[in-house]
Amino acid sequence: MIEIKSLYKSFDGKAVLKDINANFENGKTNLIIGQSGSGKTVLMKCIVGLFIPEKGELLYDNRNFLTMKKKEKKLLRSEMGMIFQSAALFDSLSVLDNVMFPLNMFSNDTLKDRTKRAKFCLDRVNLTDAKDMFPGEISGGMQKRVAIARAISLNPKYLFCDEPNSGLDPKTSIVIDELIQDITKEYNMTTIINTHDMNSVMGIGEKIYYIYKGNKEWEGSKNDIFTSTNQRLNDFIFASDFFRKVKEVEVRNIEG
Repeated sequence: MIEIKSLYKSFDGKAVLKDINANFENGKTNLIIGQSGSGKTVLMKCIVGLFIPEKGELLYDNRNFLTMKKKEKKLLRSEMGMIFQSAALFDSLSVLDNVMFPLNMFSNDTLKDRTKRAKFCLDRVNLTDAKDMFPGEISGGMQKRVAIARAISLNPKYLFCDEPNSGLDPKTSIVIDELIQDITKEYNMTTIINTHDMNSVMGIGEKIYYIYKGNKEWEGSKNDIFTSTNQRLNDFIFASDFFRKVKEVEVRNIEG
């Protein structure tokens, strides 16, 4: 579990995050949503240590990241997996070598064992046959699956996903969402997803945090959204005709 307590972050005297409190649970897909400029990306970067907040606590299973020494932080980072918006694969490395990259950096296992682990992770995302290909030779959806395989190669306790469906078609996005959710439950990881994708919210949103102008305005599950009285959240989620109709149907089902 990752706990955030009274977190504040500002830039040039302007508050970007204000008194953020949140509990990101193990074995669940925890989503951070909000409009562009709401502060959700800054929050994610604070959680992974790219930004240092001015005040607050950031607890990884009761370990305060903000008070750790350099060696302790390095050890904690070895427990993290990250899926970037652009997949961020190395073009000059094969699919297998991309997955092996963090293993080669952080693992003390033999080359044989590291290779076995990388192949296992590729098999887990159904990409065994692509192991000798290069990123430029595979589709965007396959690249995201390689990124997922790389992110889980070190058996992380914590998985961070920054807009994992960016640039993907709706069908492929569903595959990526379901894969992330399945792996989260399989490894009982604390998974945090930063997303604009309302299909992801409605599909895998087990715990959702809505950020508005640096404040946490709402939290709940995808089912709680349909009965929310937070107007800003409603305007954000149900901006399209499709999702408004979905809400109308769900509300009728709840009331009936």
